[in-house]
Amino acid sequence: MPKSYPLHQVDAFADRPFAGNPAAVCLLDAPADAAWMQAVAREMNLSETAFVHPDGDGYGLRWFTPAAEVDLCGHATVASAHVLWETGLLARGTAARFQTKSGLLTATWREGWIELDFPALPALAAAPPAGLLAALGARPVWTGRSRFDLLVEVATAAELRALAPDFTALRKVDVRGTIVTARADDPRYAFVSRFFAPAVGVDEDPVTGSAHSVLAPYWCGKLGRESLTGYQASARGGVVRVRMAGDRVRIGGQAVTVLTGELRG
Repeated sequence: MPKSYPLHQVDAFADRPFAGNPAAVCLLDAPADAAWMQAVAREMNLSETAFVHPDGDGYGLRWFTPAAEVDLCGHATVASAHVLWETGLLARGTAARFQTKSGLLTATWREGWIELDFPALPALAAAPPAGLLAALGARPVWTGRSRFDLLVEVATAAELRALAPDFTALRKVDVRGTIVTARADDPRYAFVSRFFAPAVGVDEDPVTGSAHSVLAPYWCGKLGRESLTGYQASARGGVVRVRMAGDRVRIGGQAVTVLTGELRG
């Protein structure tokens, strides 16, 4: 008989179903084989599938796209913490502690919002790689590179929303993903963004928590603020709060469970 595992699908960075960024969260008893986790992620066919198992005083956490394992993912971490609290594995007053490929990450519950403690990943000014701007169809006012991703600022939010990248060409650029950002044209937000990562199997990610480890130091520094609210302007869309804390970023979002079931395999 195949073994079964609790499986949850969560819309992260969303306050209602069918918005934000969907992630699958698979609850395991112990670490699993990487090839098996990759096969599950391919089956789920979501931008990320998270695998969570007990580990010391917290949980081990790994993230997989349908094509590859990634070292840092925000929305699937929001989703994982949400599932631990929703299922009663953790009390809401207890912080979720995750051991990951990016070190210890924590999540806390604050008045209906889940706040992640992530490393700040500031981008340094850098010329764009060959082919990037043509693939994006963008005219940048600034370009840089962070630990994982490229950062491109364009002049207006309207220009950002109108981008229609050539994903075949963008897939050839040697980088995990490309963050495109602009000042917001909506007074509720300080900045808007989009995130493209075809090289790891995600043409456009609906809402990207890890991108805000780059966006927070960039916009907080540029605007002289310690905390801001951003909007990721994908088709599904999502609101992300950011707050600088030294070399860390607090990334806040909401989450909604849309499906609960059992994985057999």
